[in-house]
Amino acid sequence: MFGNEQNSAPVVAGENYEVSIDDLAREGDGIARVEGFVIFVPGTKVGDKVTIKVNKVMRKFAVAEKVE
Repeated sequence: MFGNEQNSAPVVAGENYEVSIDDLAREGDGIARVEGFVIFVPGTKVGDKVTIKVNKVMRKFAVAEKVE
């Protein structure tokens, strides 16, 4: 067994975080980092400071949405 994938991530699905968007993915999604952990945030751009809600946590990255 490999255990729960979320154990190695510093973020938890369903939780909100204050982040800065510091990069863009090839697909155009904003990239934020929490403790170096990559979070893709669609609908954002570099320099944005946003509140996000994490939707899905994978082993190497997470996907979140911007909270209005």
